[in-house]
Amino acid sequence: MKKILLVILLFFITACSKTTEIEDETLEEDISEEENLEEENLEEEVKITMVEIILEDNRSIKLELYPEKAPLTVANFLKLVDNKYYDKTVFHRVIKNFMIQTGGYTVDELEIRELESTSPIKGEFRSNGFNGNDILHTPGVISMARTMDKNSATGQFFICTGTSPHLDGDYAAFGKVVDEESLAVVMEINQAPTENVGGHFTDFAYPIIRIKTIKRV
Repeated sequence: MKKILLVILLFFITACSKTTEIEDETLEEDISEEENLEEENLEEEVKITMVEIILEDNRSIKLELYPEKAPLTVANFLKLVDNKYYDKTVFHRVIKNFMIQTGGYTVDELEIRELESTSPIKGEFRSNGFNGNDILHTPGVISMARTMDKNSATGQFFICTGTSPHLDGDYAAFGKVVDEESLAVVMEINQAPTENVGGHFTDFAYPIIRIKTIKRV
């Protein structure tokens, strides 16, 4: 009788052990699947994003953004794009062979109006302790404007029209134009006449160059 009970007990223990092994394997598979999904989501997040700046005269500038180089900067820019923040903004600073700047002002009946301020973001560049961004400021590169405060960038940005190594590592570049047609439009804007319209608007593009919208593509 004891032998029978012992055999039954051993059989029960073995069965439980196999069940536990199966459960462990299933758990490992579930964890592995979750990890794979997380990796896929991460890869999805860092994929290059395309945007198009459409001017009021329907000329356009297409750019690719690099979230793997400047994740906070790209996320902030896309949030503003999705919220139509840049609609009707003007190029308020144009300096030949240097850059064209926008994203801060609109003009209504010749009155310059500053956009509502947005929350500043951390400057993703080397001199601010961020070493993952190695984008150089060359023609066609888009970068965030800021004050002397390295963490003051909000919505204003500029596109380079010359090579500016003095900006490298000190400003958050985060993308670049994708084709010659887009670069040509940037260069055309850079050749636009400018006026000193008072205040800090010493290089204001006039006649006015206005952005119709910026959208993802």
